[in-house]
Amino acid sequence: MTDEQQPHSLTLKNRKTLSITGATEVLSVEEEAVVVKTGLGTLVIQGRGLKIRTLSPEGGRVEVDGTVIAISYDEPKRTGGVMRRLFG
Repeated sequence: MTDEQQPHSLTLKNRKTLSITGATEVLSVEEEAVVVKTGLGTLVIQGRGLKIRTLSPEGGRVEVDGTVIAISYDEPKRTGGVMRRLFG
């Protein structure tokens, strides 16, 4: 991927279909969790009966079907103490 970030968006319809743009990689697909890497962080979708319906490299489009329970982004863990985080 280039330094330019792809536009990223999420659209959830009736908790049954999640459309994602700006995905760079699908890291994991299971019935209870789908993990997708985006330009803005790692997206974790939790639910029941989850499956990938669409996977399109153009625009990084991914569609997930199933019952969506939660959507979250994993933040990278910072290393070092408080002083290092404050003063870099």
